[in-house]
Amino acid sequence: MNETFMIEELVKELSLRLMSERGMSMREALDMVYNSETYAKILDLRTGLFSQSTVYVYSILETEILTGKLG
Repeated sequence: MNETFMIEELVKELSLRLMSERGMSMREALDMVYNSETYAKILDLRTGLFSQSTVYVYSILETEILTGKLG
């Protein structure tokens, strides 16, 4: 599967979850994802994070949101 497609799907799923669980607007959720350190790690294909489950990556993003840094 194409890495770009997988990254886009992961961003979509993370954003939808932020909207659902944190009541964010679409713009707020996308801004949160795109401006996160988690997203930078997703883009670094060497980490393999782009191919992990949404639940797993969301837990990393949530930790970053709550603590201001990656877990």
